[in-house]
Amino acid sequence: MKKLLLLIIFFTLSFITYGQTGHLMGGIGSINTSMGGAATGQPLDISGAIQWNPASISTFNSTILNVDMGLFFASPTLSSSIPPDMMYAGSPAVSGTTDDEKGVSPLPSAAMLWGNPDSKFTYAFSVFGVSGFGVDFPQETNLPVDDAGNPNPQWDPNDSNPITYPQSMNGFGHIKSNYMLMQIGFTVAYQLSEQLSIGLAPTFNYASLELAPNPTTNPDMSKGYPVAQQTSTTGLGGQVGIFYDSKKGFKAGISYKTEQNLSPLEFTNTYLDGSAAPDNEYDMDFPAIFSLGVGYSNQSFDFALDYRMVDYENTNGFSQKGWVIGDSGYPTGAVKGFGWKNMTVISAGIQYKGIEKLPIRIGYTYSTNPIDDELAFFSVSAPAVVTNSFQFGFTYEAAKKININAVYQHGSSGDATQGTMMSPVPTAYGGPWDAQTNPLGKIPGTEVSYEMSTDLIMIGMTYKFLK
Repeated sequence: MKKLLLLIIFFTLSFITYGQTGHLMGGIGSINTSMGGAATGQPLDISGAIQWNPASISTFNSTILNVDMGLFFASPTLSSSIPPDMMYAGSPAVSGTTDDEKGVSPLPSAAMLWGNPDSKFTYAFSVFGVSGFGVDFPQETNLPVDDAGNPNPQWDPNDSNPITYPQSMNGFGHIKSNYMLMQIGFTVAYQLSEQLSIGLAPTFNYASLELAPNPTTNPDMSKGYPVAQQTSTTGLGGQVGIFYDSKKGFKAGISYKTEQNLSPLEFTNTYLDGSAAPDNEYDMDFPAIFSLGVGYSNQSFDFALDYRMVDYENTNGFSQKGWVIGDSGYPTGAVKGFGWKNMTVISAGIQYKGIEKLPIRIGYTYSTNPIDDELAFFSVSAPAVVTNSFQFGFTYEAAKKININAVYQHGSSGDATQGTMMSPVPTAYGGPWDAQTNPLGKIPGTEVSYEMSTDLIMIGMTYKFLK
């Protein structure tokens, strides 16, 4: 059994690179994802139960292994525009859109549960990729001047994205990010009565982040922002839950996952010319999550509905906003934080069991946008905007001990997130720095926006160690 647990950890560590274009995974594994992520009051599989309500694992009374692997496709786009005369006197308005080139990302999860009908205790172990974001926007090549500074006669200002101009031209250049958070959980549930259970799950977290450019450190006046090499951190948290099963079809659950406190990320930075840049630290934790869910089951259907609140407003790295202010009272050019709002998530799913050996599921997930339009500029490397997600999945009962699970999910951001481009030195754009009237350094007449669609295909296996 010890070798099996080590194999699960190795499997997940080897393949996790990207959780979701949004910061928070809406579901875990094929079954839970196909139910829209709803599981707090309706534990249909061990992965969803472990993730959303540790008390609900008391439903299962045998030894079960879940393993899932998905392919995640994201297609964010980044657009920006600047008004006439901004580049130089008589310059035209400039606008353009850049497509992401990150491509396909693997998305695995694994869990194992030990249940016994003769015991009030149930135990589980899990390795989940619970969070991630990442983009790869190439540097703009349709520029107004060539490398020597000569005017480019081929330049098309209507197809030229200013925010991805080289840093020497006041853009970000090549924008690349890759963040992931893997969570290892040890879960125990205790059945207080036939209807009521409580659960507890301490969690260990491993996170990594890569940023190019690195906006969390001060730029050099001549060399610009450096590139941060990929770095990692660890931290701890926990989750508690209560689960009620009326044994007459109705079920309900409530859980609270604490903020996952991570050590500050320690970045090693390099300027674009290859020279070393000063190292820096950035403190970014994972937010607390409150979940409330209900479920109802009969012979033909299982229904689940969850409400979740993700507390970004009290989380390091997300609660802060704007620029770091130096000793001089002026911005240093380093970004203080994302400034995200709390997120509300509504998840719903229904499973139809009327087809022999082939239950099918339909799910829906709605998420509010945590990015305030005013602060859209600060999240171009983490456009966590997937408002509506639709899921379809099924399970094929291949044998007495083995089920094959599958899901397809499509998500979209709906309306684009858009705001004003900003600068820590707005004096370059027509006005002195004023912490009262323009604390974020908004550049008048400019705009930055992003939107996306996502697709996920996932296949998994459930193995029951039956006697």
